[in-house]
Amino acid sequence: MRLRDDFLWGGATAANQMEGAFLEDGKGLSIADVEQGSRHGVPRPIHEEVRSGCYYPSHEGIDFYHRYQEDIDLYAEMGFKCFRMSINWPRIFPVGDEAEPNEAGLEFYDRVFDALLEKGIQPVVTLSHYETPLALVQKYGSWRNRELIGFFEHYCRTVFSRYKDKVKYWMTFNEINETMNQREPYHQAGIRYQPGENPEAVKVLASHNMFVASARAVLAGHEINPDFKIGCMIQYPTTYARTCRPEDVMARRYHMMPNYYYTDVMCRGYYTNLCTAQLQRLGVTFEPPAEDLEILKAGTVDYIAFSYYFSYTASSEDGSSLKVERANPYLERNDWDWPIDPMGLRIALNELYDRYQMPLFVVENGLGAIDKVEADGSVQDDYRIKFLGDHIEALKQAVELDHVDVIGYTCWGPIDIISVGTGEMRKRYGFIYVDKDDEGKGSLKRSRKKSFAWYKKVLATNGADTSGLE
Repeated sequence: MRLRDDFLWGGATAANQMEGAFLEDGKGLSIADVEQGSRHGVPRPIHEEVRSGCYYPSHEGIDFYHRYQEDIDLYAEMGFKCFRMSINWPRIFPVGDEAEPNEAGLEFYDRVFDALLEKGIQPVVTLSHYETPLALVQKYGSWRNRELIGFFEHYCRTVFSRYKDKVKYWMTFNEINETMNQREPYHQAGIRYQPGENPEAVKVLASHNMFVASARAVLAGHEINPDFKIGCMIQYPTTYARTCRPEDVMARRYHMMPNYYYTDVMCRGYYTNLCTAQLQRLGVTFEPPAEDLEILKAGTVDYIAFSYYFSYTASSEDGSSLKVERANPYLERNDWDWPIDPMGLRIALNELYDRYQMPLFVVENGLGAIDKVEADGSVQDDYRIKFLGDHIEALKQAVELDHVDVIGYTCWGPIDIISVGTGEMRKRYGFIYVDKDDEGKGSLKRSRKKSFAWYKKVLATNGADTSGLE
């Protein structure tokens, strides 16, 4: 086994972190547009509306809306085979429940897709990447409400029909499993709890509505173009038992259950015994409506896309409680105190493929770091080269030695973009440096880092040469 000849090499982004033009050409507000910028390690304040005097990083992003051609030219120079991006839902339906789409928004993505295809780069499109229309949250309560299933399907049918000859690879919801993993899943599901609500019950209900919406989108997409490949997308947290104590091994299972809860439903098409056990652990009683069961069964995804950045360890004192840590004495750590674990990616690929026997797509993997611009304007990011090179080697081992079916690899943030967690620019992932700081100041000028030439070499050799540069 070796990497397929049509392996999808590229990079991954999200509209709310790069696009900007937050109200241009008829776009409505998304949930990201009311998230204020913050400081390192501090959660971002979320407002009900745009307030004067506040800095909202998504409003400008890195101005991809006006600079997309320049960025695509740089991606083509590196040899990208694909570019993962999201469609900003309120750019198409500004409020979310309209009957007719915003033509100016559709035309923008026509221009972007045409520019990519002209360079031989396939668009890989996420339909919902933390860009739920704010009006759907305020008017309907977001994914608590079954009304959003129909609104999402209408949005999907609109873009599927418009771009049926331009886009082949789609994903429904970005990191959908974080709906259950986050204390309050604002990014994933637009959820902020109301007084008296049971948070776990809200997560379960919102997740179910998203499952049905995803299944209906898959069915609609295959109806519009049978050649579409539509996947789910999760964050995959490779997890080790802290020790060989049986209680710690069981703790590892408990930590993985909320994640497999999502892939079981979206890939197998039904709530499995693991899902039932997870509901019991949450203390939630939930019976899916009967009319949804056939939709879930029929609308399973074509592939599994996932993000992988680091791994965890899990332990338990009594076999039922759960303690999860990033600390691992066998691993080095990055600037954000995340463990660096390339073999964890190989393990993730094996675990997912063993469980589902479906094609896999690594759509996020990268090293956030504080890059230093030298006097000559260069960025000597050998640490990024080593990180990505080691992870790509682990992916190759999963393919060549373990016979896992992997269709592509898109590193997160091929160009510096704002952080989803804090809205900062200091946590940089890109091969391309963007002149912008945490307060939104800077020229937005693009420049190549040392890793730019390295990734170009990796792609030119279809991953055969991941060695560093002299």
